Amino acid sequence: MRPHFTISPDEIEFSAIRAQGSGGQNVNKVSSAVHLRFDIAASSLPEAVRMRLRQLDDHRISKDGVVIIKAQSFRSLEKNRADAIRRLEELIDRVAVEPKARRATRPTRGSVKRRLEGKARRASVKAVRAKVCGD
Repeated sequence: MRPHFTISPDEIEFSAIRAQGSGGQNVNKVSSAVHLRFDIAASSLPEAVRMRLRQLDDHRISKDGVVIIKAQSFRSLEKNRADAIRRLEELIDRVAVEPKARRATRPTRGSVKRRLEGKARRASVKAVRAKVCGD
């Protein structure tokens, strides 16, 4: 079960902007797209989650540690706002679970033997195909 963090509305900053792309005359006068800004350092998230979120290699996270999400899929401002919040929550949920540490393992003796036998078999097939050197 993944832990789910609820984000306080006062930690999120919204700004309405004009959507890109085609949409007729309405798109030129209505600001229906949303820019969501979420400052990671000033958030109430646990320190471990904030650290993993900052280390995440994502184009939506600025160098200052601010998550910027642009939502413009819908014609409604409210739907775009809800979509931006959903996408922010998905981003946070993705780093909420601490990744398991990798334990180094060694291949079994049988798997090494099978691999080497397969290599030898393949080498013999290729050796038969080779041109015979003889004058």
